[in-house]
Formats: sequence, C-alpha cells, structure tokens
Amino acid sequence: MQSQEMALLIHDALLLPDGRLELRIVEPRYSRMVAEVFKGVYPLAFAMHKANGHPPCYPEATQCEIIDFNQLEDDTLSIIIEGRQRVEILAARQEKDLLWKVKAAPCHNWEKEPIDGEFEIISAALEQFYQVNPDLFGLYTDVHLEDAAWVSQRWLEVLPMYSQDKFKLINQPDCHKAMDFVLKLIKSHAG
Repeated sequence: MQSQEMALLIHDALLLPDGRLELRIVEPRYSRMVAEVFKGVYPLAFAMHKANGHPPCYPEATQCEIIDFNQLEDDTLSIIIEGRQRVEILAARQEKDLLWKVKAAPCHNWEKEPIDGEFEIISAALEQFYQVNPDLFGLYTDVHLEDAAWVSQRWLEVLPMYSQDKFKLINQPDCHKAMDFVLKLIKSHAG
C-alpha cells in the first residue's frame, strides 16, 4: 500500500493497532473532521502529542476507524476509535482552521504470537487491570489475552510512561522488548 492523505487527530493518549479509545469532540472543527471521515473524504490517523514537533506529534501514528459515536447531553460528541494500521507521517500541512492533514505510509504492525512461560503473568495482570478499570474494558467486545502483541500494545497504551520511552518500545520490529519491559515492571511491583 502506498502513501495517502489522512486527517490527523492529535491527543495526549497512545493508540496502537486493535486498541480502542473513547474521545470527546467539543470543537466544531473536530466535528467537521469526524463528518469528513464518516463521508469517506479522508481516512483518520491518530497520533500522540509531542511538543515542538511539526505537526506537534510523533512521526508515527495509527490509522484508525470510528467504530461508534454518541451525542452527549451537552451537545458534544463522543467517539470510539479503533486502531488499524501503524503509519509513518511523511508530510503535514495545517489548514485555516488549524486542523492537520498528513501524507502517511503504512508501517509494520507487530505480528500476533502466543504468550507462554513467565510472560503469562503479563496477560493475567492486564486482565486484572481491566477488572479494576471497567470503562476501559467496556470498550472491547473481544480481548486477546493469548496474543503477546495485543497484550503488550494494550499495556503501552495505559502505562504512565514518558512518551519517548513508549515510542522506543513500539518502534521495535516485534513485541519482545515491550513484553520484557512490562514483565520487569510487574515483577518489581510484586515484591
């Protein structure tokens, strides 16, 4: 697949393939962006904020789809987005209303692989995390606690870490370094 133009949504959160995130759309310009995405004018890319960047985000984003939306009581819009494909931002331009459009090309998504051995603790800990955070768990119709890539990406989305540290881990060719990191973190807090 070659590069294509996408609408860019920048936020403090991280979204990776198969991840889900609920966002509240308040400003009219973002409502217009959502409408354009629904009409198929542009696909949507979601990127994590980075100060002093151009655009003000990391150079990798995740192409996503809006899988659900609700009009809230205060007339704002709530959307749920799901990550599909990692993309690299090749060029960016800001429109008059300050929204960003980017030219992006697909990057490598992590391959699915089974969790086994001591890494099963990471999956069990994520399951416990979701029990304690039912709002996050409620975003998913299917969880893939047997898939190392899925589990490690969900941990990277929710762990309170510096953004640059998250991006070092997600820019690996597979999920192994992320799995090692999360396992060490869990073990360090278990004792």
